Amino acid sequence: MFASSETPIIGTILLIAFAILGWGLYRARPFGKLGILAWLQSVVLMAPWLLFFGLFAAGIYLNIVGILFLVVGSAGLYIYLGRQLRAAGQDAILKQRATQRLAANSSQEGDAAQQPAVGELKIEVLSIPEADLNAIKGIFGLDTFFATETIAYQEGAIFKGNLRGEPQEVHNRLSTSLRERLGEQYRLFLVENTDGKPVVIVLPSRNDPQPTTVAQKAFAGILLIATVATCLETAGLLLNFDLFATPERLTQALPIGLGIFAVLVAHEIGHWILARRYQVRLSWPFFLPAVQIGSFGSITRFESLLPNRTALFDIALAGPAAGGIVSLIMLIVGLLLSHPGSLFQLPNQFFQGSILVGSLARVILGSALQSSLVSVHPLVIIGWLGLVITALNLMPAGSLDGGRVVQAIYGRKTAGRATVATLILLALVSLGNSMAMYWAIVILFLQRDLERPSLNEISEPDDARAALGLLALFLMIATLLPLTPGLAGRLGIGG
Repeated sequence: MFASSETPIIGTILLIAFAILGWGLYRARPFGKLGILAWLQSVVLMAPWLLFFGLFAAGIYLNIVGILFLVVGSAGLYIYLGRQLRAAGQDAILKQRATQRLAANSSQEGDAAQQPAVGELKIEVLSIPEADLNAIKGIFGLDTFFATETIAYQEGAIFKGNLRGEPQEVHNRLSTSLRERLGEQYRLFLVENTDGKPVVIVLPSRNDPQPTTVAQKAFAGILLIATVATCLETAGLLLNFDLFATPERLTQALPIGLGIFAVLVAHEIGHWILARRYQVRLSWPFFLPAVQIGSFGSITRFESLLPNRTALFDIALAGPAAGGIVSLIMLIVGLLLSHPGSLFQLPNQFFQGSILVGSLARVILGSALQSSLVSVHPLVIIGWLGLVITALNLMPAGSLDGGRVVQAIYGRKTAGRATVATLILLALVSLGNSMAMYWAIVILFLQRDLERPSLNEISEPDDARAALGLLALFLMIATLLPLTPGLAGRLGIGG
């Protein structure tokens, strides 16, 4: 049995895991068969990790073959459920379109008689020129968005009315019609009003995100140089020398320093590839140098409007996914290559600092973790630091990648609450950890604000993406959350 001091920790982890799954089931039930299938996909995706850590906490260690079996089995079930979900979704779409067509035909005459025509909308004092306003009114119709009221909003207008179709399809049709009439002068947003009903907001395109200035690019270049320097300095400190004091030892620090920087580059490439797919412009990355781990990642702004929340999710998650996969591969290969006489000798307590790293090390290195000093390959250190950098950027706060993921899946209100909760948690942890204090300051002053709404803010990412988002947040927690000394000892990590 575990010691009583460790039981609350294990119980808390299990409670959080089951609470996440229970919340997902609660959200899925109103959608019937489609919702349940999507929820089962998220369960299947998370089950291998939950089972792995659960068995690990119980003292049962799976080898690499067992882990691969779990992952492959989970992938097979995930693909099967995905096929079932698509088949059920096609039936639901056909039924929905038939119902909408019947409803539209039966209510068309009643709507035309009871509601004012588009040309007779209620008008307040608007900044939009009258000719442009009339052209904008002309894009609405009974089969897209039936506008009933116009309200002045900033330099544009809000159009209230009734949405007549699937949000993404309606937004595409309205945006195309707006471009045909007025070119690129205006941007059309489809969002939820305070009462939860869809509204259309039209704003001048001069409010679009601005490109990076020359001065900002110069500053980004300075930060890049500083980050390369801190990556090399971190490598030197890991090798027990100060590179800034002994620059002639640069060649010794170069492999490890470049390895850390490679994780940062992979992260940015992931963002760039998905942004290019959605034709979204990104600013130059503003790297955050840090001597402790080489870098805290980077700040990358969107320089164009996002088409929808799915694009926000994909671009936000692509960076941590790329950097995390590279780091995880480095870590596992490094553990496999580790042997007595490897370059680094780490105290066995070092592996208590992360549930994810400690459990993988226990599976691969086995009883070697009971020695006072554990010999490891340099790739273990690089991969570990890369996972920490990735996990820090996945925290659900503001415009961090994790905050963007939460905003894409659950909306702005939930993302705002998650940001406040993360800052409070970091403030508490910072009482005993200077890194948490630094990161809390970075979020508070540089990245606490949420991303601006996408052009189509109503359509949510599909449930497969929601499951991937939950998995990413779960792995973030498993990377940053340490093992207690007592529990680690019972699991064979330490003497």
